[in-house]
Amino acid sequence: MKQEQTPVRFDTKIAVVVRDDLETWQRLNVTAFLVSGIGTAHEEVIGEPYEDADDVQYSAMFRQPVVVLEASKEVLSTAHAKALKRGMTLSVYTSELFSTGDDRANRAAVRTVATDGLDLVGVAVYGPRNAVDRVVKGATMHP
Repeated sequence: MKQEQTPVRFDTKIAVVVRDDLETWQRLNVTAFLVSGIGTAHEEVIGEPYEDADDVQYSAMFRQPVVVLEASKEVLSTAHAKALKRGMTLSVYTSELFSTGDDRANRAAVRTVATDGLDLVGVAVYGPRNAVDRVVKGATMHP
């Protein structure tokens, strides 16, 4: 069976922005947590399950690429504010979550801080391609 070679251009975008002063393990952990929020909020971003030539099945993943960016604390806060203003789907990860151990504790930690006071170390945003580009303006490709 021949695969179609025409590139797919998506009208939506998934972008993750992590703070540029995080350790490598923190960047990876934050990214994994943030994208899980997008996948659960919009099932249309999830593709079909995978299967290898031996008929072993694997979980479905995002149907489209995820752009991972880095930014300063200030750019990250601006991206968060822009996404909120535009009503876009948004996942947040705050510095407090590095010291919690489960989902309940994570949600409680975020709940205790006002929106303007969140110590963001990462955000993930999903929406129309151009809108996401405007929200993450100032962030750069993650090395």
